[in-house]
Amino acid sequence: MDNIPAVIGYFHKEGHKFILGFGAVTVLFYLLGIDLLGALGLLLTIWCAYFFRDPQRVTPIKEGLVVSPADGVVQSVCAAVPPQELGLGEEARTRVSIFMNVFDVHVNRVPIDGTILKQVYTPGKFLNASLEKASVDNERHALLLKSKTDKEYAFVQIAGLVARRILCWAEDGKDYKAGERFGLIRFGSRVDVYLPKGVHSMVAVGQRAVAGETVIANEKTNERDREGEIRT
Repeated sequence: MDNIPAVIGYFHKEGHKFILGFGAVTVLFYLLGIDLLGALGLLLTIWCAYFFRDPQRVTPIKEGLVVSPADGVVQSVCAAVPPQELGLGEEARTRVSIFMNVFDVHVNRVPIDGTILKQVYTPGKFLNASLEKASVDNERHALLLKSKTDKEYAFVQIAGLVARRILCWAEDGKDYKAGERFGLIRFGSRVDVYLPKGVHSMVAVGQRAVAGETVIANEKTNERDREGEIRT
């Protein structure tokens, strides 16, 4: 019994009601003797618990490191104009897009030490988050952060085909450490990071990133954007 709080704490609090709901319906089906639906409910309960897991992460501590804000696959590294609502102008920046499928951890983490200057929620469509136009057309929550070196970073939570709820509890004017939790998206989505001029990507398309751990850029290096290839 002493381990129950620890087990519950492993799942993000936003998921507790969903896990308990699926579990209650599953028990009800079994009590009514509807075993087939009960088995399906059990599978859904296990998946729901898996989806809302919130494991601890070890974030590398070094000034200028930019870590991934999300678990998932690096979908694209390209030049793109940041969301207009953040007021960063029309100049393109290097954008790293990380796509989360329904089996990835969906808790999002701050990519670099700094202060949240601004955040804007924009309603929109629910297109497949892997599409390029999802950055513009889909529902999103954009944040602007100034790093300790006075560089401005934009990172954007983007809803997807299945995702219907973006959660963000970051506060304007508050200082955050790289790797701190700031939000969550239900269920399957994407996070874009727009790097300042002169800061280049250190990840390649197709690479798997771990939120709060994988270094996606470094302010202190002049290395150009990386490329990768599949090795078998």
